[in-house]
Amino acid sequence: MTEPVPSVFHCCKDVSCIGSCARKKLRAQNQVLKKGVVDEQANSASLKEQLKMKDQSLRKMQQEMDSLTFRNQQLAKRVELLQDELALSEAKGKKNKKSAESSSQLSQEQKSVFNEDLQKKIEENERLHILFFEADEQHKRLEAELRTKLEILEMDAAQHQAVVDSLTRKYTDTVEKLQNDKAKLEIKSQTLEREAKDCRLRTEECQQQLKNLQAALGSRLEESLCIINEKVPFNDTRSSRYNALNVPLHNRRYQLKLRDLAGQALAFVQELVTALLNFHTYTEQKVQIFPVDSATDTITPLNQKFSQYLHENASYVRPLEEGMLHVFESITEDTVTVLETAVKLKAFSEHLASYLGFLRKILPYQLKSLEEECESSLCTAALRARNMELHRDMKRLTAVFEKLHTYVSLLVLPSTKPEGLLRTNYNLVFTNIATSLHGFHDILKDISKHYSQKATLEQDVPTATQKLITTNDCILSSLVALTNGAGKIASFFSNNLDHFTTSLSYGPKGEAEFISPLSAECMLQYKKKAVAYMKSLRKPCADSVPYEEALANRRVLLSSTESREGLAQQVQQSLEKIAKLEQEKEHWMLEAQLAKIKLEKENQRLKHSLSGHLTETIQEHSALPNVAEQKENAERSPREPMKSTSLIGMLTVTADNEKAPDVESREDLIKTHYMARIAELTSHLQLADSKSVHFHAECRALVKRLSLAEKSKESLTEELKLAGQNISRLQDELMTTKRSYEDQLSMMSDHLCSMNETLTKQREEIDTLKMASKGNSKKNKNR
Repeated sequence: MTEPVPSVFHCCKDVSCIGSCARKKLRAQNQVLKKGVVDEQANSASLKEQLKMKDQSLRKMQQEMDSLTFRNQQLAKRVELLQDELALSEAKGKKNKKSAESSSQLSQEQKSVFNEDLQKKIEENERLHILFFEADEQHKRLEAELRTKLEILEMDAAQHQAVVDSLTRKYTDTVEKLQNDKAKLEIKSQTLEREAKDCRLRTEECQQQLKNLQAALGSRLEESLCIINEKVPFNDTRSSRYNALNVPLHNRRYQLKLRDLAGQALAFVQELVTALLNFHTYTEQKVQIFPVDSATDTITPLNQKFSQYLHENASYVRPLEEGMLHVFESITEDTVTVLETAVKLKAFSEHLASYLGFLRKILPYQLKSLEEECESSLCTAALRARNMELHRDMKRLTAVFEKLHTYVSLLVLPSTKPEGLLRTNYNLVFTNIATSLHGFHDILKDISKHYSQKATLEQDVPTATQKLITTNDCILSSLVALTNGAGKIASFFSNNLDHFTTSLSYGPKGEAEFISPLSAECMLQYKKKAVAYMKSLRKPCADSVPYEEALANRRVLLSSTESREGLAQQVQQSLEKIAKLEQEKEHWMLEAQLAKIKLEKENQRLKHSLSGHLTETIQEHSALPNVAEQKENAERSPREPMKSTSLIGMLTVTADNEKAPDVESREDLIKTHYMARIAELTSHLQLADSKSVHFHAECRALVKRLSLAEKSKESLTEELKLAGQNISRLQDELMTTKRSYEDQLSMMSDHLCSMNETLTKQREEIDTLKMASKGNSKKNKNR
């Protein structure tokens, strides 16, 4: 009891070690992440400084660009001024050519100087433009790269920050969880320590109690052994032969459960028997129809023999239901039902064996019939394949019934030859029966599936008749019912398999099984005797005066000195009894008067009922022929013959037709007339056919009515005879009731006379008591 506490401490140490390792790992990861975040922050700061430097250089370049643009504008203005001066100088040169020649040299020199200066400025401007463009492009490219790097770094920083936040949260959660676990484990360790202390105390108490109990039981065992050795001369539980005769404890719930299960099994077997009867009967009809119809042609001798054997199916199938019914009736509430006492199971096994013999007898004919059907000219390849599948299924069906018969015959052995089956094998037999029933269900599903396919193929045969189609439908319906019944039985047996296997130990005390059927029968007889003895003990005893009351009455009778109060109480009680008796007398007088009135009413009612019954029977017999005559007149009225016309009729020809000389028009007119006449005759013929069918149906109905009327006539004659017998019986009963009422009246009068006598006696006793009380009072006065 002291071992659990160290284990709890070890668990606490392990948990604390795991928590410390986790903390170390989290701290190392946190330091690495902090270093990474610091490095990233330094990188971001350096990039920001570089970005500021680039911005400053960009601003300088922009200022230079602004100055250059201003310089360019000044130069452009200067060029314009020079061009204007050149235009003025050219205008002045036209006036004085002479002066122009001298001044042209100077202007050309100036012009060449200006051009060179302008060319230099232009080249410098172009170079500055190129430098500015390249610097601008490089600045934009650097700015874009730095912006992308900044965004990437910001995203990395955000991710690192999120990871750091999640790790810090996780770290705090784990720390809190570990702290909570530590607190819980500390509490648990404390509780376990307390429980260990309690368990130590309890073990000491239990050991002490065990020692005391062992001592007490040892002393009681010695006493019981001494009593057994001295008082019990014979112990029948030591011998299995004698122990089998002991009556076991009655388990009413088990018997009711077993009877309920037997009732369910009986219902399932009845359903299976009806399905088997329908299957064999419709199979017989199918053999006589397909492939050769017996109504038009002779069937083969094999099919004739097969149909003859199938016609005998009821004599083999019906006994299965009867055997199961006998098994159900043998299981009652008062009996002990185990395999050793289930004698009626043998009859069911014999009926199953006879049906198995019937299946073995018809199996070769059924297989040969399927082979002949495959060899016929009407059989297609698909139909031949279905027939071969049914060929295999029928063999499997007979094999499954052989298995079921084998296992059922093994269950019969404990009630006939107990040495043939060991009790340890009962469970195996029941499980094999359950598997066989499931196999039976699977085979029937395959048969119904293959037969439905065969029926659909047979409908496509050109010689297929409506009779064949209906017969196939009937066989399919019987197969479906057979499959459902087999499935119900299989599921029922599987669901109750535990009950069947566990209830086999129900037997005499101290023994696992009955030795022989004879001992089981003797045990049942002893059980009946024990039940009769218990019933006789339950009979109520006759009413008697209690012993104490009898003693008190004896003392009162023997005492010579009775008090005045006791005598007064006796007088009062006797007066109350007299009043009650007088009330009963009046009650019985009223009952006698009511009985006389009822007797008179009963006589009148019997007379009226006899007269009314005779009149009703006479009226019914007189009304029957009138109804029959009315029906015959009503049915004769539509049967009166009708006047028929000629076959050709009258050809009506108008004045226009007489005037028309055309032959073709006349032939057309005759043709139309004959066609109309033929149509009219066909309609009359159809009407006559329908009327004949209707009259035939009415005749059949009248024949049925006539037979029913004859039967009703016979039943009415029998009822008339019974009515006469009832009249005579009622008359006898009337006489007996009269006599009984007279006897009752005489008994009532005798009872009234006896009551009057008792009243007079009690009055005399009261008078004597009064006299005695007066004498006692006088004696007391004298004293």
